[in-house]
Amino acid sequence: MALVHRVYLSPGMFGFGKLATYDYFAHVERALTQRFEDAGQALRTYVVDVAPTASIRRRAVRLAEAVAESVGEQGPVHLLGHSTGGLDARLVASPSGSLPTPARNLAWLPRLRSITTMNTPHYGTPMASFFATVSGQRMLYAVSALTFIGLSLGAPPLAAASALVMAIGRLDNAIGVELKVLDRATDTLLRALEPATSREVRAYLDAIRKDQGAVIQLTPEAMDLFLAGVEDRSGVVYQSTCAMAPAPSPRNLAKSFKSPWRAVSSALFTTLYGITSRHDERYPCAAADPGEETERVLLRAFERLPGVRSNDGVVPLRSQLWGNVVWAGYGDHLDVLGHFASTRAKTSFWSSFFGGKRMPVERIEQRVRRVEDALARGGMAPEPTADSRHVDWMTSGSNFDERSFSNLMDAIAKGMLVSSI
Repeated sequence: MALVHRVYLSPGMFGFGKLATYDYFAHVERALTQRFEDAGQALRTYVVDVAPTASIRRRAVRLAEAVAESVGEQGPVHLLGHSTGGLDARLVASPSGSLPTPARNLAWLPRLRSITTMNTPHYGTPMASFFATVSGQRMLYAVSALTFIGLSLGAPPLAAASALVMAIGRLDNAIGVELKVLDRATDTLLRALEPATSREVRAYLDAIRKDQGAVIQLTPEAMDLFLAGVEDRSGVVYQSTCAMAPAPSPRNLAKSFKSPWRAVSSALFTTLYGITSRHDERYPCAAADPGEETERVLLRAFERLPGVRSNDGVVPLRSQLWGNVVWAGYGDHLDVLGHFASTRAKTSFWSSFFGGKRMPVERIEQRVRRVEDALARGGMAPEPTADSRHVDWMTSGSNFDERSFSNLMDAIAKGMLVSSI
């Protein structure tokens, strides 16, 4: 009887395992399973439920426990982490790591064959430094809310989404006022979902507010210490994928005006990209020498070597390089998980309902109250987006598509399979 491969998937800072009926890793799970089947290998996938912004050490303990609970007695083990999830995997596997968990939860490590990191901030990200500020905490909360609601609905209610964006962008307002608008807009977005879903998502957002240990740990200064103390495990294949989005431009922004929601999303991505492109020569978010082969991979992918400011909207590209770089290409932080614009995607009726006019916060609050009243009367909640459909909320202009995703999954699956020979 053929051995069963087990792949454990760890989400990143904006990610989640499964909330209500929406599975964050659905596209990755489906793609990897198909490729293992095509190779005549059995695969079981497990999504690890970790607190999104908890410390890397706490997240790594949860990863170790999740594997121990389901790994069985034989068969290769693979870890795949997106964003912060890649650091969880590296810490769990590190011979020099020290985790507050019983030894039995790490007994599976001799069976570990590969670690895949996708868009992981191995050398830190300037975004984390910003998230550590008061303004950044608002952005972290709002982006996390939009990530789930945007992906599950296809496009959030435009008025409430605009309120979220304005609340994190109007830094001259009193903090209390901004948070009030932020909470009200988020509540309205959540009420567009089923009540049970709203409770689950609210718990997810509350977890972000209560524990933000990873925010500090992902700063370039903190990752400098992480790199000094975490070692790669001998006999384990380390592979990474990296992506960058084109730098925002007036031309790309103008294209987004064709859709009210895309205009809001594009404006938000432009802000994220600008923050992530900040550079400090003392902590450059990059390896001093990534190696000739890695540079050749980047040159083939982009036709010129990316600079230190190139990023996917959340993580600098050169911070994503670790081990064998099996895929590099244009894409944003969520594209690589299958959350990209698809020709099969449908236009949400929310955009036509709310319109795309710019308006002051007071008007947005009035719209939000109207939507709340309408939702209370029932009949307005849209159908959740099907997991099988690719949905994009981060309008980055990367042109990542089905072919890009297929090539990316081919490269990851090949590395996993080769590691088990």
